[in-house]
Amino acid sequence: MIKRTFQEVAHMLGVSIKEVEYSQIKISGVSINSKTIEAGNLFIPLKGEKRDGHEFVKMAFENGAAASLWQKDYPNPPEGYPLIFVEDTLRALQELAKAYRNELNLKVVGITGSNGKTTTKDITAAILASQYKVQKTIGNFNNEIGLPLSILQLEEDTEIAVLEMGMNRFGEIHLLSNIARPDVAVITNIGDAHLQELGSRYGISKAKLEILNGLKDGGLFVFNGDEPLLLNQIKTLNGEGKWRVKTFGRETSNDLFLTSIQVTTNGMLFTINEYNDTLLLPILGEYNVLNALSAIHVALEFQIPFSKIKKSLHTISLSNMRMELIDGMNGSKILNDAYNASPTSMKAVIDLAGKLEGYKRKILVLGDMLELGESEIQLHEEIGESINPNDFNYLFTFGKLAESIANAARNKWTDKNVFSFQDKSQLIKELKEIVNEGDLIVVKGSRGMKLEEVAYALAHQ
Repeated sequence: MIKRTFQEVAHMLGVSIKEVEYSQIKISGVSINSKTIEAGNLFIPLKGEKRDGHEFVKMAFENGAAASLWQKDYPNPPEGYPLIFVEDTLRALQELAKAYRNELNLKVVGITGSNGKTTTKDITAAILASQYKVQKTIGNFNNEIGLPLSILQLEEDTEIAVLEMGMNRFGEIHLLSNIARPDVAVITNIGDAHLQELGSRYGISKAKLEILNGLKDGGLFVFNGDEPLLLNQIKTLNGEGKWRVKTFGRETSNDLFLTSIQVTTNGMLFTINEYNDTLLLPILGEYNVLNALSAIHVALEFQIPFSKIKKSLHTISLSNMRMELIDGMNGSKILNDAYNASPTSMKAVIDLAGKLEGYKRKILVLGDMLELGESEIQLHEEIGESINPNDFNYLFTFGKLAESIANAARNKWTDKNVFSFQDKSQLIKELKEIVNEGDLIVVKGSRGMKLEEVAYALAHQ
């Protein structure tokens, strides 16, 4: 993590300090939470939806803060404390992260995309760690606050940082990429998430391509070559060959493409062009294999031998709630993919679950997909229409939007095993009454629906 003196931090922010007695105070790490702050941290008070962090500056010092930022237009700064006065504390957090990144002798891999960002980050970091000291974004710290905090947590001797970049609107990826200044940029795919703000898949692709704004000259851009929206725009953006480009996907026109793929109880077995070897990814889903292809591109960029890549893939583990296969009650299994959902990712999970063998019955539990804009009802109906009733025995939905999934599905289901709920506890109760040995329960919904509560309620105790 960042370790600098009070004066050095002020200098990194372009601020002059008058209090000489504070200049050599040692700062170790940063925090935006006065309750969880650690001794020696720099406290950065941010304005939240309900409260302003400046209200808790004194508490931060009482809990061990070494120093704090203070926004100039906020009144009544406390006297007798080491404060660095800035125009905007959020902007200062970002500028400090950018300055710290520029002082570090490391390489940065930036990853964005509509789906699969965190999975790709985890796979990429795991492979790179076979040869380098690697740090990665913790959890989903991938926005205008989280990414700077992730950078400021990097150790001085880190060789490669793998940073996830998320967004809800235009300009966010531009900001994050210019803070992180990646040596390698990855776009996993273009899906349907954030249609409400970005209007169309073309708008989403433009927003994701903002990652190139911070990519170093001569850097590597890795993207899904099956996506025409990316292919067409990169030809214009990279007209003078500013970046090197590598593609991955299903089509043989890509630099890396699948030559075979097989679903097994242990994960996905697959082969790719260029290498006459079968690889095992212990994570379900063809889309996760595609995520792995982008990670392989990154690993090859850093001269990692294919033997190490293969070995690392075998031992991959993902963050919780992402294709997490756990033991359920009464001898059942739960496929918990409740971290988030978009039409693209939900269809992919349903398709995968339909192909899985070895289960007596299959039960779908689907929640609302949020932030889809004016087409949200239609997109939910399309999910319901896409479900093959021959692949599943029950469909449970949770939420007002997901009720449209159930309504559309009822048009195809000849039995009555389709249920809609607005009460999560009632949904859990009904599920517990039907779950038996050999059942597979698939749980998927947007983050705001917190469907992991259903998965964990059904988990084996």
